[in-house]
Amino acid sequence: MPKPTHHQVTLFRTRDAGVLPSARRRGLARVRPGVYADGAAWRALSPWDRYRHRVEAVALTWDDPVFCLESAAVLGTLPVFGEPRDVHVLDSGGTSRRYGDVVVHGSMDDAETVRHDGIAATALVPTAVALCRVLPPAFALAVADAALRQSAESLDFAALGRAAADRRGRRRLDWVHERATAVAESVGESVSRAVIEWLGFEAPELQTAFEHEGFTDRVDFFWRVRRVIGESDGWGKYDADDPRAMKAHFVDEKRREDRLRRNEGPMARWEWADMMRGTPLGDKLSAAGLTPARPAARALLDTLRSNPRSVAPSASVGRTPLRDRAAGE
Repeated sequence: MPKPTHHQVTLFRTRDAGVLPSARRRGLARVRPGVYADGAAWRALSPWDRYRHRVEAVALTWDDPVFCLESAAVLGTLPVFGEPRDVHVLDSGGTSRRYGDVVVHGSMDDAETVRHDGIAATALVPTAVALCRVLPPAFALAVADAALRQSAESLDFAALGRAAADRRGRRRLDWVHERATAVAESVGESVSRAVIEWLGFEAPELQTAFEHEGFTDRVDFFWRVRRVIGESDGWGKYDADDPRAMKAHFVDEKRREDRLRRNEGPMARWEWADMMRGTPLGDKLSAAGLTPARPAARALLDTLRSNPRSVAPSASVGRTPLRDRAAGE
């Protein structure tokens, strides 16, 4: 039978779709060999939703695979950046191999597994550690922060990396461990923290609350010495599909911003594209009154240019090109 997914796009196996030579004429899109979806619905999916359907299509056609890396993340609650190139399957004790866009990872480590709607995947912690080994560092930090927000216990990413047989990315895990925090509330905040550091600015306080004029206002970033406030995502946090709600959000946010400026000081706001280009974020922080304390880390800023694990460079998407369930997709 057709398998409805979380996002209301139905996947059809070959035996469900009927006469396949007419699939294109019937408006079906080929998700993978033997699996189809409604073409219009498929084209309307976001990159991460499209990737989830690709993972579910493999689950339909393989014999109870265990998904790992980005494939486990998209089934669970960790962020996914753009549309990953490959679907990742774990084979404990086996050898690594590739079948088209499906990469089977042989592993000597016994990773904890869970099931998401019946589909097996590596659990939160092993998925996060594995992704932190291979993602660009700012994205790795975002994954680590998200894992800490969701975990019932503290996570030592450096120790977890060294306890595994896989030796890849240990220096990246050390870097992530020194910076990861559950206080950052979104992927945008996590990536911003990395970029702010690489631009040479002092580290800000996170999620500082202010009491003014009968309101409690919490801000993403605060540089206490300079009394400068920073906010990531800008207006992109609000739902453009609901004009009335969006207008109300604009009004409330404008009042909040004016209140903070009156009582605290200057504010810098930036969006995803500013972070991914680096320099625009630095310009906005400088305009608000901040001065870099050290030279920019150009080599690390260069890692923002693209995510080699995704189909297209993440910075090329207009709105935030990621699935961040913890922050509200």
